Amino acid sequence: MITILLGLIGLSLVVIVHEFGHFAIARIVGVNVEAFSIGWGPAILTKRGKRTEWRLGILPIGGYCKLKGEDSFRTALDQNLAAIPAEAGSLYSAHPLKRIAIAIAGPAFNMLFAVFVFIIVAAIGTSIQTAPHRIVLSSETGALLQSDAQNPANAAGLQTGDIITAIDGQPIGDYSDLQQIIASNPNKPLHLVVVRDGSNIDITVTPRLDPNSGAGMIGVYAWIDPVIAAVKSQSPAAIAGLEPGDLITAADGKSVRNTIDLMNALSASSGKVALTVLRNNQPMTVTIVAKSLSDTGLQFKSIVKTDKATSFPDAIVRGFKETASTFTLTLKSIGLLFRGVNVFKAISGPARITYLIGSAATEQFKAEGLAGLVPVLSFLAFLSVSLAIMNLLPLPILDGGLILMFIIELLRQKSLSPKTLYRYQFVGVALVLVIFAISTLSDIFFFTGK
Repeated sequence: MITILLGLIGLSLVVIVHEFGHFAIARIVGVNVEAFSIGWGPAILTKRGKRTEWRLGILPIGGYCKLKGEDSFRTALDQNLAAIPAEAGSLYSAHPLKRIAIAIAGPAFNMLFAVFVFIIVAAIGTSIQTAPHRIVLSSETGALLQSDAQNPANAAGLQTGDIITAIDGQPIGDYSDLQQIIASNPNKPLHLVVVRDGSNIDITVTPRLDPNSGAGMIGVYAWIDPVIAAVKSQSPAAIAGLEPGDLITAADGKSVRNTIDLMNALSASSGKVALTVLRNNQPMTVTIVAKSLSDTGLQFKSIVKTDKATSFPDAIVRGFKETASTFTLTLKSIGLLFRGVNVFKAISGPARITYLIGSAATEQFKAEGLAGLVPVLSFLAFLSVSLAIMNLLPLPILDGGLILMFIIELLRQKSLSPKTLYRYQFVGVALVLVIFAISTLSDIFFFTGK
């Protein structure tokens, strides 16, 4: 219940920010706002203001802003009128430029909200655990994309142990830098600078599009030295007598160079593995009972990467840059929907988004307390940008569709007829229903593990 509640709060927040954008600009340009609701469905609380009725809906999901006359074209259609009645203070009595401003205000407020949140995140700072930018080919684990020849890393000539120092001229400091660039550039040739045996070599690799996520992938893992950082109490590793600082050098007599080698040895065993360990430069042998690396209770040394603004002006600059970067990445993601991505896995509906927000918040708060708020805020900012972009798509009944309609009126210098508006809205409803059906099926597949 806590997960669901936190998810609903997060999702509702970005929707309410969006609707408040419409509300604020409508007030400024002289269009009356009849009602503003937090939540949907019948109102359980209402308060009548001078010009607006404030409502609290029974369903705690998002909210809405009801403008005067926004559906008056239906009345004109029912009465077979040639034009929509232009009541004072109504949406369709306002100049098209004012209506465009109202429609664009929702996405604009979402973008401003993202900037604000990213400024806060930059000011607080974030810390992530990552690994060095040294790689292990996934073909060495049996986790192939298709075959060695079709694995982008293999096809490009990359080798296990290579250190990637730059991609398309951008320095790579750790494995998270590598992941971010590769994931955001599927099907695009990337120029890599690689250190191998002390020498720099140039390699071009083209990340393959993962149809389930829309991300680019080349088929590599991070090379992590098998130096133990922590041992979970009462775990197989603790029972075997392993300690922080131990270096695992072999498993069942086979050399262990990195954690991938150890993972392979465990998965290929009968469930009991003899490990050769260096402790204080002295070799020793222990036996661990585990079938997979995740079962051992071992944690290995990683890089803690901290990113924090140096000043408040720097936080502001970072907030705008991160918003712009998220905007660009989201546009790329939408484009990938038409290039072979599995829409039932790449698209999330409200239920899945609510779950993801709630579970992320719950896990972060449990692990880090209030410090766990930072990644949750980043996720909300990302969601806010996504909502802005989706609403700007030129589909009827979305903000982008309304903007397109109002631009046409502005160019024609003549209002669209009620019948034209009806047909336009009908097409919009049909398209939105299709999107809703796909996202709902996607959520069902997600929650049923399919």
